[in-house]
Amino acid sequence: MTKTPNRAAVVPLPRTLRHADELIAAGLAAPSRSEELEAVAARYAVAVTPEMAALIDPADASDAIALQFVPRGDELVVMPGETADPIADYPFTPVEGIVHRYPDRALFKITGTCAVYCRFCFRREMVGPGKAEALSAQQYAAALGYLRANPGIWEVILTGGDPLILSARRLAGVMRDLAAIPHIKVVRIHTRVPVVDPARIDRELVGALKAPGIAVWVALHANHPRELTDAARAACARLIDAGIPMVSQSVLLRGVNDDAETLTALMRAFVACRIKPYYLHHGDLAPGTAHLRVSLAEGQELMRALRGRVSGLCQPDYVLDIPGGHGKVPVGPAYLAADGDGATGRYRVTDYCGDVHLYPPE
Repeated sequence: MTKTPNRAAVVPLPRTLRHADELIAAGLAAPSRSEELEAVAARYAVAVTPEMAALIDPADASDAIALQFVPRGDELVVMPGETADPIADYPFTPVEGIVHRYPDRALFKITGTCAVYCRFCFRREMVGPGKAEALSAQQYAAALGYLRANPGIWEVILTGGDPLILSARRLAGVMRDLAAIPHIKVVRIHTRVPVVDPARIDRELVGALKAPGIAVWVALHANHPRELTDAARAACARLIDAGIPMVSQSVLLRGVNDDAETLTALMRAFVACRIKPYYLHHGDLAPGTAHLRVSLAEGQELMRALRGRVSGLCQPDYVLDIPGGHGKVPVGPAYLAADGDGATGRYRVTDYCGDVHLYPPE
């Protein structure tokens, strides 16, 4: 359920929290949890920006923002089926920094660092201090060479890590390099920065994202309507007003957005910001994330609750990344089925109220 945090209990913080003692000093975790926090931080990166820390209600043990960013001992419990590379990036990595899974698009992982580290990240074994390094000049050149040598690649998706933690100068160079490849027409940037560090989205950075000859899209990752603060909305407006369209991607998370009211509020907030809801991801089988995953049946029921009751503009695609690198597929509820054995050519269609109709009608 959505709620307003107890902001009076939260003191704005001057810097990103990265260590157990900092989380405890900020009131985001009890001192008794020090050993637990340190154990998780020794395995997975931790970073909570001042903007996200300020949204957390320390008095609420199930705070939806804290569940996303503050470590929990549950993360050290690895369940069967969970793997370090749950969607199989590595088998589709022809050169360092590139993941080429689909014919017409490729991921370009230009950094291994994020502004925040989500507790459910599917690349949690690959990103953060000690796990990922920036591409060397030689690796960067080889990645560009691969993109240049494969004319079927129409779209490049900048990811990592979070590309928007890079300097405007560095980003402008990447965009120029991609714009110089004739067959690349679209660059999509996956980021959390407009929400978790909105001040970074200034005029210089926005200008750096534009290059002649390519269309630039920004895909914003946010999972709860409280993340879309006034500052975050203003950051998104700076991108959109500069002619950069935005879409959203969210992860369905237990305790964060796994009820129809919160999911509706999130999708409506996106649309009110001129951001088109794009993907609602089913949680990947990353290690130590079982406590945040919901079942596919629960996800389908939530999508049924949105369909017909909430504007079509607010409908994301509910998708599953098939483990093993087989790609994303829509896994929302089905509304169409053959009538009987299908010999009549008629179908049974379920409307948003659950009533079933024959098509074409008699």
